[in-house]
Amino acid sequence: MKQRIVLLGPPASGKGTQADRLSLAFDIPHVSTGALLRSECANGTPLGREADSFTSLGLLVPDLLAVRLVTAWMGEHGTALLLDGFPRTVSQAESLDVVLAGLHDPLDLVAVLELSDVEIRRRILDRLTCNACGATFGSGLHGLAAGDCCPRCGFQLARRNDDTLETLDRRLHVYREKTVPVIDYYQRTAPRILRKINAELGSDEVFEALRKLMNE
Repeated sequence: MKQRIVLLGPPASGKGTQADRLSLAFDIPHVSTGALLRSECANGTPLGREADSFTSLGLLVPDLLAVRLVTAWMGEHGTALLLDGFPRTVSQAESLDVVLAGLHDPLDLVAVLELSDVEIRRRILDRLTCNACGATFGSGLHGLAAGDCCPRCGFQLARRNDDTLETLDRRLHVYREKTVPVIDYYQRTAPRILRKINAELGSDEVFEALRKLMNE
């Protein structure tokens, strides 16, 4: 069974949802750099204070700091992990490879969830998010509306402020500029572990494809 997995894909491709499902199914921790950042900042750790000096100004966290966050997490929890949307840049991918090589635990799987721009836009405009537990739902798919209770925790669902077409265009630009080269990097350096999945399929079908890859 795979132990060190990276999930990559554009906005709304379902990375977080699939990472949650895989984490539960295979008992492997789901690690999101966004969640790590929020936790470190909330706890006032040195890493959190350093990260806050960037995020409070609306700046992206530097690559080396993002890698340090993940490395610190591994130092406490071990190297069995499911990374959601990280690495986001080639520099982060290279640094992660160096860290894992030093631990003699290289990546087992890099799964890319592929989605068309048309479907990305449809999902973004349809998306509802729970600000308490972080779960996301499609209003059409799940028959929910803003203000309804989250099926997972009961908190109120809402639309994210950045779930707009204008913001999405910026996020897609960043994804193509920074993260698509990461896919090329793994295609070049580790083609054996790189797999691509059609994320336009239903959530269950995507999960089944990932489940099979985990057991290969």
